[in-house]
Amino acid sequence: MTGTDNGREAYAAERAELARLLPPAPGTDLPPGRHEHHREHLMNLIDDDTARAGDRARERAGRPDRSRLLRPSFLAPATALAVAGALVLGYAAQNGGGPADTGDTRSVSQVLLRMSDAAGRSDALPIRDDQFLYTRGTGRDVDLTSGKAVIGPLEESESWYAQKPGPQKKLGLIRQGGHTLPINAELGDSEGTRPGLNRPTYRWLATLPTDPRQLLDYFDEITPKFEGEDRDQALFESIGGLVGHALLPPDTAAGLFEAVALIPGVTRTPDAVDALGRKGVGIARDDERSGVRTEWVFDPEDLSYLGWSSHLTRDTEYGKKGDFMGDSAVIETAVVDKAGVKPQS
Repeated sequence: MTGTDNGREAYAAERAELARLLPPAPGTDLPPGRHEHHREHLMNLIDDDTARAGDRARERAGRPDRSRLLRPSFLAPATALAVAGALVLGYAAQNGGGPADTGDTRSVSQVLLRMSDAAGRSDALPIRDDQFLYTRGTGRDVDLTSGKAVIGPLEESESWYAQKPGPQKKLGLIRQGGHTLPINAELGDSEGTRPGLNRPTYRWLATLPTDPRQLLDYFDEITPKFEGEDRDQALFESIGGLVGHALLPPDTAAGLFEAVALIPGVTRTPDAVDALGRKGVGIARDDERSGVRTEWVFDPEDLSYLGWSSHLTRDTEYGKKGDFMGDSAVIETAVVDKAGVKPQS
């Protein structure tokens, strides 16, 4: 056996062990088949991209381009680790708003407009370029590698996501199962990953249009397109990634909720539940191609983001209608000055 083969086997063994420690976790709106895509993505983020770069290139050379088969949703490290990030809505109760109506008398548009109003009146402080968005959350994934949905354990994790402008090769840190690892640039970003959908810094988010129609048109431009996809679902997923995994300027948050109200097929579910069992108002959309419904869960009192959950809407090869397909829940969010340091209590 050659030295190259030995190196490749050692790399594969180490990669497999890391994959065991960091199981595939649910991102926002992941239909069957995308979980393994996110596992691969996370592994590429945290691999050493120096000594192992040659092996990775050779390994990829013999594989089909899975990105053309599995349309990736938001791929921030927090998504890969099932950490539901912060949505700074302001608090409706503090701004004169009462509890959200969880009955069936309010349409999804009315609920989203109320969320938009609460978000726009937030007095949230911006995060500086030299700071980090800290998120702590928990969630469960469903492993589909056996051909059937197998529910994983509830996994708690933390992330520190850098806000530096411009391309960055080191995006922050992730911590799970007692292991702390660097978050590297997106695969293929040799000069570093720029702010955008895959690295939504506060500064970048503040540059987005705030008019809901313009915002939706802009997302249509920047969201990758794949043959045969449901474009409305793709837009719902892209916005969902920001709603659940980014610190949003108030005007941006307000515009995003109104933009979601313009997407056909978005519905309201009054009894949505996150990974911690907290009940709230759900904003959902069915992915007709995969048969998966994903619900964003919001606190019924202050309309703050709690997490998400998903289930099958029809019988599939992975399971039966109604089967659980993953969830997450926010535990804590904060702005900190240094990666790896927990916020002061």
